[in-house]
Amino acid sequence: MDARAMLAVAVEEARLGSAAGGIPIGAALFTADGVLLGRGHNRRVQDGDASAHAETAAFRAAGRRRTYRDTVLVTTLSPCWYCSGLVRQFGIPRVVVGEARTFRGGQDWLAEHGVAIELLDDDGCARMMAAFTTAHPDLWSEDIGRN
Repeated sequence: MDARAMLAVAVEEARLGSAAGGIPIGAALFTADGVLLGRGHNRRVQDGDASAHAETAAFRAAGRRRTYRDTVLVTTLSPCWYCSGLVRQFGIPRVVVGEARTFRGGQDWLAEHGVAIELLDDDGCARMMAAFTTAHPDLWSEDIGRN
């Protein structure tokens, strides 16, 4: 499965989150050869849980594994520092990012520490986030810790 096909799963999750009144960020965890392990979307608003990020939801949905060194994390938006820490903690070697125009997060730090970052610069992901941040600037500031 190629990066764009994997991103489509994360985009579907972002749309589900948005439809439920949440922040439109989605993620999915795959094996290196493209088998879907888990998927999820940001649920901070819906669950009242500051740690309910999309990447965390996908990671949790994947369940326990002995190692994550054969996985790919795909996310519609550059991972924040919290989710970047998850990538480093569990040794996820590759992250596919839909867009980093809205928020750059920790992707450069991840790359400096050997994580392969594939930035797709997807216009659809960027439009989805631009619409959200314009409509909900206070909620966006809260989500990225800038309130």
